[in-house]
Amino acid sequence: MAITIDEKLAERLRTEQVIWLTTVKADGTPVPTPVWFYWHEEGMLIVTQPNSHKVRNIAANPKVALNFNTDAYGGSVVVFTGEAHLDPQPIKQAEMAAYLDKYREGIKMIGLTEEQMVREYSTVLRVGLTRVRAME
Repeated sequence: MAITIDEKLAERLRTEQVIWLTTVKADGTPVPTPVWFYWHEEGMLIVTQPNSHKVRNIAANPKVALNFNTDAYGGSVVVFTGEAHLDPQPIKQAEMAAYLDKYREGIKMIGLTEEQMVREYSTVLRVGLTRVRAME
């Protein structure tokens, strides 16, 4: 199912630095985690460390939710739902270039080089979006 992304939401998807990814543990407990992401029209791309809880949770249950922070008054709500999967293929060069460009400053702030980032965050998660709820 394709979701509709208007230009205002597309701009947030291009410029927001963090989105909250909620996965579900085997016992049913939701686990929200702030993550960096790259959006393209097919969905979200998230890179993570291979042994992260996100990887384990998604392997057991691919259903996820993603949301942005709201404004100070609880407005500007955006919540996506979808299914995530572990992509066994290496990230495409163009996607990695766009991801590194978006997070160049953040990578420096966490004390990594781009090469270290690529090496340590080597697991590719792809999220197909099935629904969006957006309220201003």
